[in-house]
Amino acid sequence: MADVRITPSLLNADFARIAEEAARIPSADFLHMDVMDNHFVPNLTLGAPVIESLARSAAQPIDAHLMIEDPDRWGPAFVEAGASSVTFHVEAAHAPVRLARELRAKGARASMALKPATPIEPYADLLPELDMVLVMTVEPGFGGQKFLDLCLPKIRRTRELLDKVGGDIWLQVDGGVSVETIERCAEAGADTFVAGSAVFGADDPGAMVETLRAQAAACRH
Repeated sequence: MADVRITPSLLNADFARIAEEAARIPSADFLHMDVMDNHFVPNLTLGAPVIESLARSAAQPIDAHLMIEDPDRWGPAFVEAGASSVTFHVEAAHAPVRLARELRAKGARASMALKPATPIEPYADLLPELDMVLVMTVEPGFGGQKFLDLCLPKIRRTRELLDKVGGDIWLQVDGGVSVETIERCAEAGADTFVAGSAVFGADDPGAMVETLRAQAAACRH
């Protein structure tokens, strides 16, 4: 199952006990941290200081998803705060290639996110600059939304483009991922999965991580 990664979103965890919540999912491949600025998306969450604090205590690496304006300016600070992977929205980036190279130069994985209505094709030439592409399967801004099936064809097209580029570029999906939807995402070509309410709403979040991983892996072979 090495080619399947589960990255639970701590947006659905108890923020008052965030380090303890991370400890409940020891087999998670990354901790997905949603950074929202109340400008790019209509919600306000956490910033670099919280990531820096969690990075000191968590066993898992941190995957920072920046749903913010001007990620070109702010993105590198999240690497300095301890994020191992930083995802910027291409809709908000002014110079995505330069930003991706700067994130990589600082030692993080560089990832580009697309809203549901943003096509992948205009960005095909950028793919070699990236370590991951995130296809949003809900509108970014709030957890607990219903999975948008209309994004499945885009996941398939993104997988085809990544296969043409070659290398080891991960394909992540985020939004409404659960035991009911993860198999469709895996069959479409995703290999990295963000799950928030499905994990932290479960009686045993750690066991749910393993369940989701097994479901996705079964569809990728």
